[in-house]
Amino acid sequence: MPRPRLATRAAAEVNSFAMTPFPPAARAALLLIGSNVFMTFAWYGHLKNMRDKPLLIAILVSWGIAFFEYCLQVPANRVGATTLTLAQLKVMQEVITLVVFVPFAVLYMRQPIKTDFLWAGLCLVGAVYFVFRS
Repeated sequence: MPRPRLATRAAAEVNSFAMTPFPPAARAALLLIGSNVFMTFAWYGHLKNMRDKPLLIAILVSWGIAFFEYCLQVPANRVGATTLTLAQLKVMQEVITLVVFVPFAVLYMRQPIKTDFLWAGLCLVGAVYFVFRS
């Protein structure tokens, strides 16, 4: 019996992961939100919580957190790729990154709100327009 093509196998995995009430782009967005929460803590959380710990400990903890990021990010990209172009998927991920990062920076890291957040957000709105307009 011939083995199924890789694309067929990937599609079956994505379908088995389906959260039925949501379209693929919404499923991808939800998974990317969760992934970005883990990513943000893995990348920046140690700056608040582990300043006095050895660098190796911070790296290992960050890797542990990043594992859960990838557990959400890889399925998100597979689901999203069923209906979005690669550029659309990447721009969506960047918008989600900023949406997650700003509250993290303000609420968790106690950074002041800056107008640069607004300008960056407006640039991403432009990116969303251009990549999704067709």
